[in-house]
Amino acid sequence: MNKISHKQRVVVAMSGGVDSSVAAALLVEQGYEVIGATMKLWNFDEVGGNVNLESSCCSLDAITDARIVCHQLGIPHYVFDFTEKFHQVVIRNFIEEYMRGRTPNPCVLCNTVIKWQTFLEKARELDARFMATGHYARIRYFEETNRYVLLRSRYAEKDQSYALWGLSQDSLAHTLFPLGDLTKEEVRDIARRLGLRTAHKSESQEICFIPDNDYRRFLREHVEEIPEGSIVTTDGQVVGRHQGYPFFTIGQRRGIGVGLGKPMYVVDLVPERNLVVIGEKHHLLADGLEATGLNLMKYARLEEPLRAHVKIRYNDRGAPGTVYQTGADTIRIEFDEPRRAVTPGQSVVFYQDDAVIGGAFIRKALRRE
Repeated sequence: MNKISHKQRVVVAMSGGVDSSVAAALLVEQGYEVIGATMKLWNFDEVGGNVNLESSCCSLDAITDARIVCHQLGIPHYVFDFTEKFHQVVIRNFIEEYMRGRTPNPCVLCNTVIKWQTFLEKARELDARFMATGHYARIRYFEETNRYVLLRSRYAEKDQSYALWGLSQDSLAHTLFPLGDLTKEEVRDIARRLGLRTAHKSESQEICFIPDNDYRRFLREHVEEIPEGSIVTTDGQVVGRHQGYPFFTIGQRRGIGVGLGKPMYVVDLVPERNLVVIGEKHHLLADGLEATGLNLMKYARLEEPLRAHVKIRYNDRGAPGTVYQTGADTIRIEFDEPRRAVTPGQSVVFYQDDAVIGGAFIRKALRRE
């Protein structure tokens, strides 16, 4: 945790959920000068979906809930309108990545660019020294490397460090995570004790700008044409037709629309030839991966191979591997044992114990012949 004194001003990113509400409440109790701020990131009439669902992150209902909690806590509340930048940075990237045959995680890019860089700029305009969120993660300063490092939450089941690997040293140095040592139930207990409006509010699981959780519908409405193409096996045999390669993801088994008498999986997408490639389970195995957009935390650069615990998707438990830095922002990772369904566009995050050493965007799987 950052070494700071009380009475310093901190702006809390208030999503309208119980976690950010309790984060703000704890900072008030600890004596900080707290300001609540909710980000408006998208317009409902632009993203479409279920017109009756306005309770997801950054929605109108979320803004209202955050404002009421701030009133309960006796702190000011602001709304930061980041809709234009969010569309340019996050939504546009989301669409482009799917059209490249990749599977993006928009929360990673949003966290890095919008919820930290852009939010922190606004916090500084309010003369705040720090910003805070309700994420389940921790921060530690390592004197030996003179760098701030993200740590897993002590509550492993809720740890959110995987989605925060892109945070810069400046962002980490000016961030507080009040929930890093708490369990979800402890957070709800605090909310109930304080009588906060959000104490019993359920968590939002969908992508915030796709409130009906139907990314295929979203792509159809935002891409002029998604052409049909062929489904082929790994040996090139045409076995079916697809209605658009962006509607498939690596490792997918259900909904392929081809019956070959045995389980088949999506093993590759080839946008330039408009192909969906399917194969058997063993075709998903990879010995390693290449990734780009590297952000390191504990070290400025990996001067030699690094042994680490590697996660290749959010819900992945991770497995051991060796990380090699191959360029200014590129890495190659070799797994100790082959991993299944390494997916371009997703994030790879590597740890030593609880510390996030760094992360990057998967560019390609290194598959065995």
